[in-house]
This record gives sequence, C-alpha cells and structure tokens, in this order.
Amino acid sequence: MNCVIFGAGGWGTAMAIHLARQGQTVTLVPRRAEQALALATTRENKEYLPGHRLDDSIQIGLEPLPALMDADLVFLACPSKGLPELLKNIGPAVRASGAKMAISLCKGLDLSTLRRPSELMAEAFGSIPVGTLSGPSNADEVARGMPTALVLASVADGELLKDVQAAVSGPTLRAYTSTDLIGVEIGGTLKNVYALGAGLCDGLGLGSNAKAAMLTRSLQEMARLGEALGARPETFLGLGGVGDLMATAHGSWSRNRSLGEQLAKDPQGTLSALASRKEAVEGHRAAEALSKLASSRGLEAPILSCLHAILYKGLDPRAGVVALMTRDLRPEA
Repeated sequence: MNCVIFGAGGWGTAMAIHLARQGQTVTLVPRRAEQALALATTRENKEYLPGHRLDDSIQIGLEPLPALMDADLVFLACPSKGLPELLKNIGPAVRASGAKMAISLCKGLDLSTLRRPSELMAEAFGSIPVGTLSGPSNADEVARGMPTALVLASVADGELLKDVQAAVSGPTLRAYTSTDLIGVEIGGTLKNVYALGAGLCDGLGLGSNAKAAMLTRSLQEMARLGEALGARPETFLGLGGVGDLMATAHGSWSRNRSLGEQLAKDPQGTLSALASRKEAVEGHRAAEALSKLASSRGLEAPILSCLHAILYKGLDPRAGVVALMTRDLRPEA
C-alpha cells in the first residue's frame, strides 16, 4: 500500500522504516522544512532516531497535497498537543485524497476539548475511516526489527481492517485488530500517566513491592475509568492496556518513567525544565486532560488524582504515596 506518515519524530520515523521493510511505498512528511532537507540529505533522523538509515525507497515530503497523491493509508505521528494544528493543515488534502484509512500514532487527549485523536480525525477527514495503532512500541526497537506486537483499533469495515492489518504486519511486527477504539485510545493515554507514577516509585526508592502494587491498582483504575467512558474492560488486559503500561513503566528508554524518577528527586527543577525538552513527555499533559475528564464525569480515580496533584498542585511526591496508602481500607476490586 501507499503509506504517508505525517510527523518525523522517533515513532513516525520508526514506522517509516518498518513499513518500507515490508515492501510498502512510504512517504515521510516532517513538520519543518529544515528537517525534511536534513532527512533527504543524510538519510538519517539524527535529531530523533539516530543510528537508523532511511531506505532509499522512503520518500521525504513537505507539502500535504503532493505527498497524498495515490495515498492508501495516512499515519499521524505527532505529539498529541500538535494534532489539532496538523489536522487543520492537512484536513482538506486528506479529504480529497481518497485514502482508505487514517491511523493515529498519537497517545493523548486534546486538552481544550478532551476529545480522543480519532474523534478529532473523524471531524477533520469526513467520510475517511479512522483508527489507531497502539501498544508497547519503543521506536528504536521497531526500527531495529526487534519483535513487536501492537493493536490496530477501528470501527471501520472488517475487510478493510484486515487489509490494513496485513499491510502493517510482518515478520518483526504483528498487529492484532480490535473494534474497541475508545478503550485502546484511553489505555494509550492513561498508561503514560501511570508510567510516570512507576518512575516516582523508582526515584523515591520505594522498592519492588510498592511499584508492583501501584501498577496493579493503576491497571484496575484504568479499566474502571475506561469502562465508564464507553470502553470494554477486557481491552485493558491486552496490548493497548497492560502491555503498553508494562513496557512504559519499566523501560529504561521511557520518557514518562524517567520524568517520574526525576520528579521524585527534584520536583521543582524537573517541572521547570519540561518546557525546554525537545521530545514530548505525554504523561504530564495527559494527567491534566484525564483529571479534567474524570472530574467532569464524576469519576473517582485516586491514583490519577494523586499524580495530577504532584504535577500541577505542588504535592510532595512522598506525601502523595502516604495519602494513597492511608485511604480507607476496602476489598480488592
């Protein structure tokens, strides 16, 4: 299939390398002209994914209309905060392209509207089916061709979903399908927040017991919140839930886990330095959006609320742990 990827960060670049490896036609479209020139010249994304050569078959685009000529699949690989602007820029061109499906690689909610990526995409792209590709997926490992399993979620026609599944899958990456688009997107957003909490456990030196307990209860909270928002609880036991959570909470490469660890050691300095970071740490922004969403629906989420208070209200991380440990005793549920 003819695949167009908007966004040349680490994950967008890794997907371009993977899809080209599967024999798909790939066009990678960076946000900035200078980045497009650098990629076309050096055939390496030294800024976001160094050490991986872009195959000569990968085309580097810049303008949406030429890039989308004959496009079958459109992938959006920008940070969640950049999605509204990207959709504004490419929406008309995508609608006119006749693409078979648009697929989000984003994990997060729009902070102003609290809508999921697929909801924003559906509004921008009209009748073109939308979906998301999510799960435990470190960009460097995907680019290196290490074994990876993801979930492709969409409510599109079943045959179309199978065709896209086949195009994305290969010997090094296996995509499962799901029709629970809400669950996969909520899982992909919440796991970044809870992975940040796992990093706090590491930074505070709380030990394996505490980290395991926090992640177990986080998974339960994720499923409960997801179900209240229209998802299926069993989705969170799959790749888009517990799978993504475990990878992000334990991976040495995880920006969300690392942020939590740094936050435990130097809360004010870490938060002050966030604005100058080159790569997005989605858990920070997601905590704000999800806290607003839970509050608007009257949903109880003690772990999410605690992490939000640490990130946005100055709550001391160790005091937050004490608050969670001294809540009213109850059955496990």
